[in-house]
Amino acid sequence: MLGDRVRPGVSDHPDFALVGVLRIPEIQTSPWISLSRRVAFAIALLFSAALVVYLGRDGYHDNSGDELSFLDAFYYATVSLSTTGYGDIAPVTAEARLANIVIITPLRILFLIVLVGTTLGVLTERSRQAFKIQRWRRSVRNHTVVVGYGTKGRTAIDAMIGDGVQASDIVVVDTDVVALEAAASAGLVTVHGSATQSDVLRLAGAQNAAAVVVATNRDDTAVLVTLTARELNKAAKIAVAIREAENTHLLRQSGADSVVVSSETAGRLLGISTTTPTVVEMMEDLLTPEQGFAVAEREVEASEIGGSPRHLSDIVLGVVRGGELIRVGEPEVDAIEAGDKLLYIRRVSK
Repeated sequence: MLGDRVRPGVSDHPDFALVGVLRIPEIQTSPWISLSRRVAFAIALLFSAALVVYLGRDGYHDNSGDELSFLDAFYYATVSLSTTGYGDIAPVTAEARLANIVIITPLRILFLIVLVGTTLGVLTERSRQAFKIQRWRRSVRNHTVVVGYGTKGRTAIDAMIGDGVQASDIVVVDTDVVALEAAASAGLVTVHGSATQSDVLRLAGAQNAAAVVVATNRDDTAVLVTLTARELNKAAKIAVAIREAENTHLLRQSGADSVVVSSETAGRLLGISTTTPTVVEMMEDLLTPEQGFAVAEREVEASEIGGSPRHLSDIVLGVVRGGELIRVGEPEVDAIEAGDKLLYIRRVSK
């Protein structure tokens, strides 16, 4: 029966069929710069052809029987490269005809390609994108998939880039075409589709990702995306933003490593700002990696093993041991052990 057939997912489609769904960013060039380069290249081809003709002018014959000047050679190159060929100047010796075959003809082809370069560019754009998609899908590893390019998603990406993550290592998944255009303009790889579908996440390389950031507008969508992402990748770090704190346990059960309650966090900061606004200012400073202070994590040095994190020159907030955070002050971290990681405050130069 037709209803029993398994429909292929979008991730199983051939690369050329993914053009428009998966978009790989490329360096943007001003159209005027591109046009200027093509005009300059065309003029260079004309002069090259004219120089070849002028150097071999003894092998050419014109209707008046005069010796060819450089202007005559340039004229002949122009009508030859444009395939007009009036016949008033023609190669008569074997050497001149050989030069036309070996040099002038290839230059004519290049000249025509330059003239119709815009049309060819449009026609070949789909093929180029398909090739880039094929190459990207083969090589993408240990990247970050960001689901949702709204305010939360954009801010998360800005924070990652400010912390040293390359834009090429971030993939945005969204259903909003306008949002994806903005992400592509920022140099990010984009995937058009719903991240609640495993095929869309697989197309974004979630199965090989180091982290997945879920920044959707609905908590129920966030739960489904988290479940799907965790099913595809058991090892990736999954961070999720939700609106209601009562849904935190659902996200934890779905496989989220970190859950941020955006509404409550904003509410707490608003409440604190009414009495101690400098605390909010410091929190914003810690969350902005570009300047001031930032919360960071580093490996323990050999000389620090056995010592107390309180006696270090860095301001240590906690110790990550076995994947779990232990805050400074707990008896378990009175002595630093090999393999620990330190969560500390580092100063960022402006």
